[in-house]
Amino acid sequence: MKSPSEIALFSLDAGADFLAQIARHLGVAPGRHEERHFEDGESKIRPLDNVRGRDIYLIQSLYSEAGESVNDKLVRLLIFIGGLRDAGAGRITALIPYLCYARKDRKTKARDPLATRYIAQLLEAVGTDRVCVLDVHNLAAYQNAFRCQTDHLTAQKLLIQHFLPELEKADICIASPDIGGVKRAELFRDALSRSLQRPIGFAFMEKQRSSGVVSGELVVGEVAGRIVLMVDDMIVSGGTLSRAATAFSKAGAQHVFAAASHAMFTESAAQALANSAIAKIAVTNSVPLHLPAGFPREKIAVVDIAPLLADAIRALHAGGSIVELLE
Repeated sequence: MKSPSEIALFSLDAGADFLAQIARHLGVAPGRHEERHFEDGESKIRPLDNVRGRDIYLIQSLYSEAGESVNDKLVRLLIFIGGLRDAGAGRITALIPYLCYARKDRKTKARDPLATRYIAQLLEAVGTDRVCVLDVHNLAAYQNAFRCQTDHLTAQKLLIQHFLPELEKADICIASPDIGGVKRAELFRDALSRSLQRPIGFAFMEKQRSSGVVSGELVVGEVAGRIVLMVDDMIVSGGTLSRAATAFSKAGAQHVFAAASHAMFTESAAQALANSAIAKIAVTNSVPLHLPAGFPREKIAVVDIAPLLADAIRALHAGGSIVELLE
C-alpha cells in the first residue's frame, strides 16, 4: 500500500460516522470539509485539506432520511466531486454503498426513464474516475450504464458468516422472494454450498406487480422441513418478504430467515414484518438503521461492512484485486 498521506477520505456530513469507522480501519484521518446550507435550500461544499494530486475516496450512500432527501444527497455529492476535481484531485473514487435510482434500470412502460443511466452520466460529468457500489439491484444494468471504471462489492460472504452457526448442521434452502432475484439467490446458494461443502436446496416464489398491486403465491422448490433463508438486495416496505415468508411457512418450512444488504425500512415495514413468519432478518449498515415505530427490533441483526469497504479502498489504492478480496 502506498503512503497513507496520499489517500484522502471524505463524505458528506450525513456520512461522517460511517466514514470515521472506515478511516479507523485504514489508519487514516478523515478529510476535513465545509458543508454549508443556505436558507433557499442550496448548498456549498468544499474540502478544507489540500487534495492536489491525491487519491480521493468519497464515501456516501444515497438514501432519504428525515430532513434530507435522496435528491439532496445526490446533488451535494455531485457538487463535492466537482469541487474536488477543480481543486486538482489526482483520482476520485465515489464509493457509494447504496446507489440511488438503481431499481429503475429498464423501460417497463412507454416513455419510462432510464434513471440508472442518468445517474451514471451525472457522476461522470462532474469528473468521477471510478464508482464502487455494494450489492446493486441489477449488476448488468449498473455495469452497462457507466463509461468510467466501476467496481461491485457484495456483502454475501459477511451475511453467510453471520448465519453460519444456525445453518451449519441444518437442512437448508436458499430462496428468492420473487423471480427477479433468482440469480442473486443462486449465487448466495452456491457460495454457502462451497462454505458448507455440501449441496443446498433452492426455491423461489412467483410474484407479479402491476400498477403497484402485487399478486402470485406459487412456491417453486422443496421447502418442507427446512430452514429457508430468503435473500434479497434491499428491504423497503417488507411486503414482498412478508408474503414470501407466509408462503414458505405454509409450504412446511421449519423456520424462515431473511438476508438483505440494504435496510430502507418505510413506515409500512413495521406492520408487514412485525406479524410475518420471518424469525430473523440480517441487514448491513450500508445505510443507517432507522426502524419505524412498532418495528420488531428483536428480529433485526446488523452486519458491519466498514472493514470490507476499508479493504476495498486498500486494494484500489494499491492496484490490487477486488475479486480476490471478495473470494
